[in-house]
This record gives sequence, C-alpha cells and structure tokens, in this order.
Amino acid sequence: MHPFITQNNLIRLGSNGDGGYLVPDDLVGIEACFSPGVDQISEFESDCFKKGLKIFLADYSIEKPNLNLPSDCFNFIKKFVGCTNNDIYITMDTWVSNKINSTNSDLLLQMDIEGVEFESIINMSDNLMERFRILIIEFHDLNRLWDPKYFNTFEIVINKILQTHICVHIHPNNCFKILTQFGIEIPRVAEFTFYRKDRITHLEKNLKFPHNLDFDNVKSNKSIYLPSAWYS
Repeated sequence: MHPFITQNNLIRLGSNGDGGYLVPDDLVGIEACFSPGVDQISEFESDCFKKGLKIFLADYSIEKPNLNLPSDCFNFIKKFVGCTNNDIYITMDTWVSNKINSTNSDLLLQMDIEGVEFESIINMSDNLMERFRILIIEFHDLNRLWDPKYFNTFEIVINKILQTHICVHIHPNNCFKILTQFGIEIPRVAEFTFYRKDRITHLEKNLKFPHNLDFDNVKSNKSIYLPSAWYS
C-alpha cells in the first residue's frame, strides 16, 4: 500500500482544505465523476465539471447539494451508497448502470461515506471497479486496525483495490490526532488516491511527504503528516 510516483504528476481538484483531493493529471477521456457522500463543500465536483466530466452525487442525509452549478449540470439522488438497493440505499453498480448508458467508458470515484466505504467496495463488481480510472476514498476508523475483525475487512478491501489499481497518494485528515500504538503511528482518517494499473508506464516509490499540494482539512487543528512507516 506504499504510495507510488507515476509518469503523471498529481494535481489538486477542489478547495485548499477539506473537500480538495490530489489526483493524477490524467482526466481526459473520463466520462463522469461519481461522488457518494455530499458535504457542504462541493468544489471538487465543480472542478471535475470544468474538466469536462459529468457529475453524479448521492446522499440521503441532505435535500440537495451545495454545488455552485446550474441544476442541469449535475445529477443528485437522495440515497446513501451501500450494499443493497431500497428506498434509502443504492449500490454503486445500480447507480452507475442507471445513470450511464455506456458500459466501458472510464469513470472517476470520489467516496467519503463515513465508514460505509468498506461494504460498498466489497459489494462492487469487478467490471465496475475496472472502469474507475481514478479512485479517491476516505477511509475511516483506521485506529481500529488493531482490531482483528476491522483489520480483516480492511485487508479484503485494499487487496480488492490493489488487483486493478496502485496507490499514488495518502493524505491524513487532521480532524483527529494520529494514534501511536506499539510504536506505529496511524492516522484515524486518511484520504487515499488510487490509479488504474493500465494507465501507468512509470512507477517508483514515493519517499517524500507531504506533497506540496497537500493542505490541512481543519485549519484550526494542528497539522499532521503521513507517518514514515506508511511509505519508507
């Protein structure tokens, strides 16, 4: 899970704070951005729209997204993304198939769904996983990696992603302090960027963090950085 440098530099989409993410500069040809988990800040989706991507958002907890775009420039459904389909939840496969006519175009996923990312990714078909050129996933409760049940679930999810993608960036969210246990530092919440393997022509380990485009999620909190054990 060490982050790697590829032939494409990382660029920042979204705000210089919470809601901004680093992605490989390889967006041309991606048809759409699917963004489950809608916060008060939607600058990432706005930047994706400016890059020519269709925008799809989902969140049951709000009535409409705070997106500075005309309503006909994005599509919002009032549902949580999860592992089943009902009045409240929708699976990623159902959501994508309902919104995109093509079956093989490249997509981008930006997922921040407060812990439900695990079951949602496990439930995702291999075919859909392979369509996402870029995955941006915020993983929660990483401090529970010492819990065998949590660790096993996390390992299943990461192994599934690493079948088709490479980790190219990790950014700890400074909403919480870093946990140190048995001499190992673990950020409680972190944003991971993954890049599909078939797009990569150059690969080397990244040994320098933070990236110069990284910014604190919470400006009033103390800055935290990716511990060296995660990349050295």
